[in-house]
Amino acid sequence: MARAPAWHVYVLRCGDGSLYTGATNDVERRVARHAAGEGARYTRARLPVVLVYSERAGDRSAALRREAALKRLTRTEKLALVAAGPRRRRRAR
Repeated sequence: MARAPAWHVYVLRCGDGSLYTGATNDVERRVARHAAGEGARYTRARLPVVLVYSERAGDRSAALRREAALKRLTRTEKLALVAAGPRRRRRAR
C-alpha cells in the first residue's frame, strides 16, 4: 500500500521583507513554483522568495489548520517562530 504524502506548513520571506505562509505536500516543488512566479498572486508580486521555515503536519487537514493558526500570528510572533523553530533555509531560484 502506498504511503500518503507528508504535508507541511511553510513560511517564505518575500523580496519586500514580508512573510507568506502556505501548506503543501511537496515543499521543494511548491517553493520552486513560487520562485518561478507561478505561485500565489501575493508572492508573484514580491519576488524573490526564500524558504525560512517549514514544519511537518500529520495530514492535509492538520496542515491547513496549522497554516490558519500561523496566519493569525502577528509579524513579531512569526519572526520569533522562524528564529526558534525547525527551519530549512534555502534560496529559491
